[in-house]
Amino acid sequence: MSKIGLVIQREYVQRVSKKSFILLTFLTPILFAALVFVPLWLSSIKGDEVKKIAVLDQTGKYAPLLKNTEEIDFVVADGDMDSYRKDSDKAIYAFLSIDSDLLQNPKAAVLYSQKQIPMSIKAEVAGQLDEMLRDEKLASFNIPNLKEIIEESKVSCDVQTIKWEEDGSANTTSAEVASIAGFILTFLIYMFIIMYGAMVMQGVMEEKTNRIMEVMISSVRPFDLMMGKIIGIGMVGLTQVFLWAILTSVLLAGALFLLGGDASQAVDMMAANQINQAAVMTNPANPSVLKLQEILNSIQITQLGINFVLYFIGGYLMYASLFAAIGSAVDQQEDSSQFMTPMMVLMVFALYAGIYSVENPDGPLAFWCSLIPLTSPIVMMVRLPFDIPLWENLLSLALLFGTAVACVWVSGKIYRVGVLMYGKKPSLMEIIRWINYKG
Repeated sequence: MSKIGLVIQREYVQRVSKKSFILLTFLTPILFAALVFVPLWLSSIKGDEVKKIAVLDQTGKYAPLLKNTEEIDFVVADGDMDSYRKDSDKAIYAFLSIDSDLLQNPKAAVLYSQKQIPMSIKAEVAGQLDEMLRDEKLASFNIPNLKEIIEESKVSCDVQTIKWEEDGSANTTSAEVASIAGFILTFLIYMFIIMYGAMVMQGVMEEKTNRIMEVMISSVRPFDLMMGKIIGIGMVGLTQVFLWAILTSVLLAGALFLLGGDASQAVDMMAANQINQAAVMTNPANPSVLKLQEILNSIQITQLGINFVLYFIGGYLMYASLFAAIGSAVDQQEDSSQFMTPMMVLMVFALYAGIYSVENPDGPLAFWCSLIPLTSPIVMMVRLPFDIPLWENLLSLALLFGTAVACVWVSGKIYRVGVLMYGKKPSLMEIIRWINYKG
């Protein structure tokens, strides 16, 4: 086995065998599932306390029409606001004062309370009053059954989107599905590059600080050592992401089933791109399943998967090599901030450019950021589900891999000098001089 292969094996085996890797791999999907379902579960739990709201209605029109809910109990006030505020035995949570006709003066309704009133309470009170005013306004037109006529006239239009294929066939598409798919892929690449690129830098700094680097350099070329570390940690990342995907799918499907969902529906949601054709054939009357399959067929899943791997490889090689160069040039974590800040700014800009490009995937921001190598791995994943021209895809990949090779070459030059430099934080000009060193 070559020396670079030995370094890859060492990095991979050493990291996947750590307890922290195993715990993180298995706990992260659980935490992710908990973040999704625990808030939903907690939000469905209603409190037992019913808040009493005293209503002082000087018009006499609105108080009798207010309806009690599970959270609010409206009490018609027979006194004034000061008496209720001073009498603590009545356990009044808030006081609703209406001192004039709300159609003439919409600001005549005021909620008083000793505590900050939650949005849900305010929204419920305002919603009931709005409904009363709407009914009163409709009644003033003296048109029989006007309310029923308006309700029947409310029609929603669901505009379908159809994509023509080159062979003349037509498939139903979904802009929402395409946008969500692109955003998820964009966020995965962004998270992966930051997480494992930083791991490369941290590993180089630890070996340099412990003076292990001097022993390793005596038997392995610095470039082989750097590439072995980058590739090995990249394989660790791919292993972890693959396991995360499997475990998260299983946990979310199980959680959907336990929360009362259909097991088959849970499986469809977690693996929608693998809908069982036999299930569709045995249940041809299910339009939602047929529509979902048609939408998924319109998305080039294979093309997205291949491009995801290619852009990940190119982006990871480019940024990880730069992270390795930074780790070799400094001795302490705090010294790396001056070099890391510009890179982090670029990556955050790329993420936001990708987010804003979802609404306009063919706009100038999306177009140029998908070609510039420093942002293309993140931004291009947003555009790919929208069928961009092939020449843009190929040009973007060519620029990305060309830049990645250049970054690897430059980082290798810095790495071979930096790993043996101790006790001094180099300046940017000194690092540039390292690139021109011969030998």
